[in-house]
Amino acid sequence: MPRAYFDHNATTPLAEPVLAAMTACLRDTFGNASSIHQDGQRARQVIENARRKVAAKVGAKPEEVVLTSGATEAANLAIFGLRPRHVVVTAIEHPAVLATCRELPDYTIVPVGSDGVVDPDDVRRALRPDTDLIAVMAVNNELGTIQPVTEIAAFGVPVLSDQVQALGKIDLPGAAIRIFSAHKLYGPKGIGAMVVRKGVSLDPVTFGGRHERGRRPGTENVAGAVGFGAAVEHLPRNQAVIADLRDRLERGLLDRVPGARVNAAGAPRVSNTTNIRFEGVEGEALLIALDLQGFAVSSGAACSSGAVEPSHVLTAIGLSKEEAKSSLRFSLGASNTLEQVDALIEATVASVARLRKLSPAYA
Repeated sequence: MPRAYFDHNATTPLAEPVLAAMTACLRDTFGNASSIHQDGQRARQVIENARRKVAAKVGAKPEEVVLTSGATEAANLAIFGLRPRHVVVTAIEHPAVLATCRELPDYTIVPVGSDGVVDPDDVRRALRPDTDLIAVMAVNNELGTIQPVTEIAAFGVPVLSDQVQALGKIDLPGAAIRIFSAHKLYGPKGIGAMVVRKGVSLDPVTFGGRHERGRRPGTENVAGAVGFGAAVEHLPRNQAVIADLRDRLERGLLDRVPGARVNAAGAPRVSNTTNIRFEGVEGEALLIALDLQGFAVSSGAACSSGAVEPSHVLTAIGLSKEEAKSSLRFSLGASNTLEQVDALIEATVASVARLRKLSPAYA
C-alpha cells in the first residue's frame, strides 16, 4: 500500500490546478511587479487578480489583503504593527501568535477549559482600559476545536484571529485582523495573508519599500500569490466525506484500543481533526512506528517538532505531561480514503499493543 498522509494540519500537498497555475506564472510572468514597464505591469495585474480571489474567499475587500510570506510573518506584522499597550491572548494560540505576544511588555494569557475552548467571560474579565488587542484563533491546529471569535469580537476591542485552520472548513468569523496561510489549503509554502479591516491602523515593522501599501516591503512573490489565488479557487468541497472518515477513524481506535481517549471530544470541532491519547504509549514512538508502516501523523504542531516539552495546547486543557506526550494528532484531507483509514486503524492497534508490551510503565 502506498504511503498515506494524515498530517494535513501541518501542510497539504499541492493541488494540480495550483501547480499548473504556478508553473505557467514562473514561465511567463517573471517581471518585478513594482516595475513600470509592460513586464512589470503584467506581474502587477497577476498579483492583483490573485489578491481579489483571496479577498473574495475570505469575505474581505482586495485593499484589505496584505500578502506575506505566511501566517507567522502575518502574526508578527499584526501584533508588532499595532503596538498594543496590553494584549489578551488565549493559552492555546499557535506559537506564531503566543510567542510574539510574549515579546510584548504587557500581556495576559487566558486559560481554556478541558474541552479546549476559551470562555468569552474569561476573556472579558481579563480586559483592561489599556487593552488594545485580543488574540483568539478560529480553529485550534492541534485539537480542531472551534473558538467563539464572534462573541469575543463583540467586546469592542480589536481582535486578531488566526484563521489558518478555518478556511475551507467553517464559515469565517469576522475580526479586525485575520491571518491565513496558503500551504494549509493545497497551495504553496512561502505565501500567506494578513487581512486588515478598513480603519485599523498598523505601523510597518520592516523597512525598505512601499510594497503592500507600505505594510510589507520587499519584492512580491508573484508565483506564490498566483498559487494562493488558485488554491482558494479550488478548495475541496468534500468536508462531509472527510468528517465521515475522521469519525470512522475515531470509532475504530476507541473501540479497539483500551485506554484510548479523544482529547476535547465534547467540543465543537472542524471535520478533519482528531487528537487521541493512548495510555501507556510514548506518542513519538507510536508516530515513528506508524511512519515506518507508511502513515504520516503528528505529535503536535509542526513548528514544535523535536521539542522536548509536551504540547502547550494539551497541557492547557489539563493533561499531565505524560498524557500530553502519549497523544497523536490525525488530520485528514482530500486525498484520504476509507481504505487508508481502515489500514491506519489496523496499524495503530497493532503498534499500540506492541509498544505497551515493551513499556515497563504500562500494566
